[in-house]
Amino acid sequence: MELPEECWESIFSFLEHHRYFEPLSLVCKRFLSITNHLRRSLTITDPTLESLPHLLLRFPNLTTIAFRDFHGNLDSVLSLISQSGLPLTSLDVSCHKCFPLLGLKCLASKIRILTELNCSNIGSLKDSDLIEIGNCFPSLEAVDISYPDHGCGFSPNGSLDSKSFSGLVTDYGILGLASSLRRLRKIDLSGNTFITDQALVSLSSNCMFLTEIGIRDCDFITQNGIALAIRKTGNLKSIFMNGIGIPSIDVCFLDSFSYARSLCELDLSNSFISDELLCLVAEANLPLNKLVLSRCFCFTFDGIYFLLSKYQFLAYLDLEGANFLNDESIIELAKFFGNLTFINLSLCSKLTNSTLFNLMGNCPLLTIINMERTNLGVEAFPAEIVVNPRVKSLHLGWNNNLNDECMKMASYVCPNLEVLDVTYCSGITEEGILEVLKSCVQIRCLEISRCQGVNNLELDFELPKLEVLQAEGLAINDEALASIGKRCGRLSRLNLEGCLNVTARGVEGVIVNCKALKEMNLRWCNNVSVDIVAWMVLSRPSLRKITLPCGSVPTANQRNFFLRHGCLVCQG
Repeated sequence: MELPEECWESIFSFLEHHRYFEPLSLVCKRFLSITNHLRRSLTITDPTLESLPHLLLRFPNLTTIAFRDFHGNLDSVLSLISQSGLPLTSLDVSCHKCFPLLGLKCLASKIRILTELNCSNIGSLKDSDLIEIGNCFPSLEAVDISYPDHGCGFSPNGSLDSKSFSGLVTDYGILGLASSLRRLRKIDLSGNTFITDQALVSLSSNCMFLTEIGIRDCDFITQNGIALAIRKTGNLKSIFMNGIGIPSIDVCFLDSFSYARSLCELDLSNSFISDELLCLVAEANLPLNKLVLSRCFCFTFDGIYFLLSKYQFLAYLDLEGANFLNDESIIELAKFFGNLTFINLSLCSKLTNSTLFNLMGNCPLLTIINMERTNLGVEAFPAEIVVNPRVKSLHLGWNNNLNDECMKMASYVCPNLEVLDVTYCSGITEEGILEVLKSCVQIRCLEISRCQGVNNLELDFELPKLEVLQAEGLAINDEALASIGKRCGRLSRLNLEGCLNVTARGVEGVIVNCKALKEMNLRWCNNVSVDIVAWMVLSRPSLRKITLPCGSVPTANQRNFFLRHGCLVCQG
């Protein structure tokens, strides 16, 4: 008896990402129809443009659309989307030269249920645009207008000219936005350097449901303004800021944490904080589960010890650059790490193998460990080694002393490892990498760029789940590349930048065997002829982006040909 469609939908919904729908859609027309209706997100790039009308019809339940590497007319594409009747709730138009005002107005005339809008890193964003956003999409709950690329001009005497100032985001624009968005829950204002405390007053006064505020690199927002926002925003759960404590920490800022009864996430990156501040945060008895003190100064072991002793339920801890930490101090702090799932100890130069393996042994829930630019590879391993099947990601780049022995031990301790980044670890050879790959069959992302000790990487075993391989600057040859193609059937992204021994023959081996390949970077692979690119695009329809060897410049006709086949070809 055939299963009802609802059952198949429930089964397919367990898949982690819509990229896994593709092989299912090839099985039969019924599966194609089911996966089409289950698809919820779409990323639009230059190669997507020609087939976009068909895609909007094919996936009728899209709720999220994002633009990436898109250089076309945003206004016209948004106008097209507005006619689709999609139940769109999230839109990302970040990193574009111009704010698509006309397109958003057109979209708003048909789709007013948008709840998330990302306009970060966008050009020419100004107050009037923010007012229009509020008028067009009054149901917005999350807005990102961080780091606008306004290209300010300055007069010869160094002052901001009036024409440039009129094109900036100021308190007036934030007031207009806040007045319209009564349901706003999250907003990122980071990088808007001309807003002041008044912007926070407008938000806290008008947006009663506000739970998250981002104000990194907002030069005219003071500690007094932040303190006022914390006091007045009763539902505030997350705040991220930087540059606190220059020249000193104000009393009003210190006292504000006693009012932050709902605060779960606190980010004070790049600040001059003190043990006094950490103690006040500790005594505030907050429901804190995420703490970021990345590259902070002026606090000591005593301050962080006291704070962590009060917040033993933390799940996320970032202490990047806390150079006073050593192996012994981490052993002391690890008593409070029982609920940690993420830790970042990068740039803590006194930490060695002892810290890495003690963390894995003493933190049963830990899944992600960042220890880049530390002193890994130095000191012996702990006497007791404990296997931790929960660890999924190790980011250990720029550790020159890291060696094969450490890699072999890591593969034993982390049998379910999925992501390994050992970029610029010159002490590792192919022996250590191959040991990890043999032991950790769940690996899906391997980053070994600029590992000078890795001279080749020939595989004689299957890597059924590897999807991303970053192998920039390695001495791998065509034979090794061909073996990667044969053994890594799921490979979707391959970075070979600067692999000087690779020729067209090795590339052919990957193209023929890797049926899911979407991106390939051949920059500085000057032994690969540009003549092979057309064959690559035609032979592997899944390809979406190819970066050419340096000096290879496709003609306009060639670019159009590649785009018609859904592939963006970039000059190296």
